[in-house]
Amino acid sequence: MTEQAPPSADLWSGIDDLWTWLDANRPIGGQEGLLLRVLKLSEEVGEVAEAVIGATGQNPRKGVTHTWDDVQAELCDVVITALVVLRTLTPDTREVFAGHLARVRERSLGRA
Repeated sequence: MTEQAPPSADLWSGIDDLWTWLDANRPIGGQEGLLLRVLKLSEEVGEVAEAVIGATGQNPRKGVTHTWDDVQAELCDVVITALVVLRTLTPDTREVFAGHLARVRERSLGRA
């Protein structure tokens, strides 16, 4: 039986792999490419909204078109996209994220 890496290690290596692949295959670089990568986050958030509307059947013309599993998958896409954008901004992604999470926890829960 092989020992699995901790989920956090899998997460960060996965983000690094995706960032490397995207960076090697981006058609537009520089500042414009960065802005487009940030805009991709808005697209993914829109897909979450579409999935929620579809899961609740809020569009009477379409009815129920999605499941809550679809919503979960779209939320995962938002998180992945956000972390890839963060990795695009800094190679210190893990440290930046961990520091920010600690500040949010402290602010919200009163402890780190």
